[in-house]
Amino acid sequence: LVQKPITIAKVGSSCDNRASFRWVGGRLQTLRIRELQLILTNDVSRNMAEKRNIFLVGPMGAGKSTIGRQIARQLHLEFYDSDSEIERRTGAEISWVFELEGEEGFRAREEKVIEELTENMGIVLATGGGSVMSKESRNRLSARGVVVYLKTPIEKQLARTQRDKRRPLIAEADDPRKVLEELAQERDPLYEEIADITVQTDEQSAKFVVNDIIEQLESINGLG
Repeated sequence: LVQKPITIAKVGSSCDNRASFRWVGGRLQTLRIRELQLILTNDVSRNMAEKRNIFLVGPMGAGKSTIGRQIARQLHLEFYDSDSEIERRTGAEISWVFELEGEEGFRAREEKVIEELTENMGIVLATGGGSVMSKESRNRLSARGVVVYLKTPIEKQLARTQRDKRRPLIAEADDPRKVLEELAQERDPLYEEIADITVQTDEQSAKFVVNDIIEQLESINGLG
């Protein structure tokens, strides 16, 4: 009697999404665990790419770009950074755009960039800390993807931004802490207003935060 390989579909999956079982030496042998993990990872990636975008919001120094890149890499999505996109389009650093056009001019550019980038599908977007000040941008972020709020205490923001001269709102400030506290009071309620997921980033490694976010994304998309 020739014992042929058989396949068993996972519960709740399509017939194209199956784990294989084979008869070897009279015993039913499953695929190796690593192979099954790869299958599941690919399933998650396809589902995320087909269903939703991922938008990271939060204050300066929250790690939005670092964490966003890692999420995009793990889920095989395209990564964008709204500040980097503004710099690419203008050919100038953010601080120069602020100096030449003022915050109002910069925010107009930022709103336009977010409008265009959020029309894409299957992307991870790290937004500028002040992007939520625009009601239009908040509405677009909320309607076009999953919004992840990286919540970061003032102490961590100070530690991560104290030597960064590319942040015009605090680069020349006499009291950076006071500026960050005022920004938090103004912006934190707006982050919370549109957040689907909120993650504390203060004492966690980037890898831990990324894995936490992906687990919550799977739950939102019915994959958990």
